[in-house]
Amino acid sequence: MTNKQAHLKMIQGIVNRFSQNSFLLKGWTIVLISALFALAAKDTQLLYVYLAYFPAIAFWGLDGYFLHQERLFRKLYERVRDLSDDKINFSMNTSVVKDKVSPWLCVTFSKTLITFYGVMIITIILIMLLNNHI
Repeated sequence: MTNKQAHLKMIQGIVNRFSQNSFLLKGWTIVLISALFALAAKDTQLLYVYLAYFPAIAFWGLDGYFLHQERLFRKLYERVRDLSDDKINFSMNTSVVKDKVSPWLCVTFSKTLITFYGVMIITIILIMLLNNHI
């Protein structure tokens, strides 16, 4: 295996971990919000519905961070792919590609994340509105 192949494999492993983390966060968001809704329905406590905002917003920000990091490492992968084998130094420093990726806040409000977490926030709002009218 050449140095370039080994370095690309290392970077791809990191990208895969960030993707997996993002997937797990989405799953935990659904589980926690659903559990809080169940507690709110069981005890007729609106407080549990208010608490549902915390995991939705916290995990949204964290998911944005993971997606931002994933994009940085994808750009690093592209950069390493274009290097000759003798220039491979196994650096995982993403600062060399930082200017080629949107900032964390822009990534957090990307179409994919705003769709998923936006639906979660809208669902919480709808549950609150329904709970106030019942």
